[in-house]
Amino acid sequence: MTEHELHSYLLKNYPQENEKCEWKEFKFLKHAIAGNESNDIISYISAIANMQGGHLLIGVEDKTLNIIGIQDFNNYSTQNLKLKILTDCPNLSSEGFEIQEYKTSDSGKIVWIFHIPKHQYRLPVYAHKKLWQRINDNLVEITGARLNAILTEVRPNEDWTAVIIADATIEDLDENAIIKAKTEFEKRNPKYAGEISGWDTKKFLDKAKLTINGKITRTALILLGKEEAEHYLGSFVKIRWNLKTIDNKDKDFEIFSIPLILTIDEVYKKIRNLKYRYLRDGTLFPDEVLRYDPFSIREPLNNAIAHQDYTKGARINVVEFEDDHLVFSNYGSFLPKSVENVVLKDTPEEVYRNPFLVEAMKNLDMIETQGGGIRKIYNYQRQRFFPMPDYDFNDAKVKVTITGKILDEDFARIIVKNPNLSLEEIILLDKVQKKKIINDEEYRYLKKLRFIEGRRSNCFLSFKVIQPTDDDDLKAQYIRNKSFDDDYFRNMIVDYLEKYGTASRNAIDNLLIQKLSEALSEEQKKKKVANLLLSLRLADKIKINQNRQWILANKED
Repeated sequence: MTEHELHSYLLKNYPQENEKCEWKEFKFLKHAIAGNESNDIISYISAIANMQGGHLLIGVEDKTLNIIGIQDFNNYSTQNLKLKILTDCPNLSSEGFEIQEYKTSDSGKIVWIFHIPKHQYRLPVYAHKKLWQRINDNLVEITGARLNAILTEVRPNEDWTAVIIADATIEDLDENAIIKAKTEFEKRNPKYAGEISGWDTKKFLDKAKLTINGKITRTALILLGKEEAEHYLGSFVKIRWNLKTIDNKDKDFEIFSIPLILTIDEVYKKIRNLKYRYLRDGTLFPDEVLRYDPFSIREPLNNAIAHQDYTKGARINVVEFEDDHLVFSNYGSFLPKSVENVVLKDTPEEVYRNPFLVEAMKNLDMIETQGGGIRKIYNYQRQRFFPMPDYDFNDAKVKVTITGKILDEDFARIIVKNPNLSLEEIILLDKVQKKKIINDEEYRYLKKLRFIEGRRSNCFLSFKVIQPTDDDDLKAQYIRNKSFDDDYFRNMIVDYLEKYGTASRNAIDNLLIQKLSEALSEEQKKKKVANLLLSLRLADKIKINQNRQWILANKED
């Protein structure tokens, strides 16, 4: 590149100085590498690594990025300098650390770019036996807050809730919460019924998996901690209840702190679980029921506590709307990936974000861990003829909506007249009443059952069935023709590549085609597989290597 082209390239790719990027002249390398602390190359490398990693450009003018060029290398090359810096900067990872050289074709000026990786897990990077960081444009010795953030960093697969709080003691736990915990533990573990009364508090807490060898964990504080001990958790482990009007305006709210084993009862009391009175239709409907089965309130709330990503420092929210629906939300992705697997296949979760907390909550009878809790909510809604729960996994959150009224009377009539409908069929009918898109197979199936009218893009439920429908042949054909959703197949491809590393197109076809709907032709099946691969490639999740095989995008060819 010419000097002008190189300058344009640098401006495009490294457009401004910030915590991740620094421009420096350093045209004489003799004293620039490890010279004056806080004003040499290794100090800047330490500072950038101790933030999120980034880039250091040398041989350019500070503030303008005009190319000056390195004029005295002092026998340094990109290779031997790399080795020196790795020696002079303890804890700097060699993986991802590179020095890239650019030489202008017209003026012969040389610029080096240091590509600096983020510090390793809980290992800050040193220079001159000190730790450095960037704050805006300034290079300073690392602050206590930043150092603490590095030293207490949590890996994605590390259990934040199992961490022991060294300064916390049993005195930081709420006595009423401990009494409640013992009662619930005995109910969940009847084999200990004759022993619990003889246990001291320390033994009980260890048995219930709340503490580790008598040491207080974050889990113990979350579930049993006194409110004044919340500072051990960062003072963000809270539940916010909010009442909203029909037009989404705030009407009332309250924020609840630890101990959460007691807090869930306080939140439950806030929710106006009024009676729902049915419009009588002959003798089909009972007179009244509670809008929300108590289990359908406690289960989503306890699930939010169990699966909250506490590293985000966010609250759990319970929003009650006056038009009769509840929304529970917590930060963190839905780990089972598919509600369909949990509800329809009754498949328990295999991975938990907070396994220590989940185990303790199971022991205290707060949650179920065999996949049955969510399914129960669906069945409770079904018994009331109410809409099925809605799960929303956008914005790094899990939101669950429970509706406490009949949304479509034809939906209720169909369920009443057809008690043998499967939960899968009811979920399909629920899609129609909520005006959600259904695919061709689902449309044809409901059409044959005479449960819907209209075109697929604008269909609606229609109660015209007098006798229960029990067409086994029709149902069997539907199951054979039914395909999973696209996310299911995309996850299969990614899981296959994670396990085996590479896959040919033929291997992907063999993996997926047998699972696609029988209603599709072979050509349509292959085209669908091609579209699935294309969508993953456009999402930068997979790519093709030099051998024309598929690999994960974050893997080297």
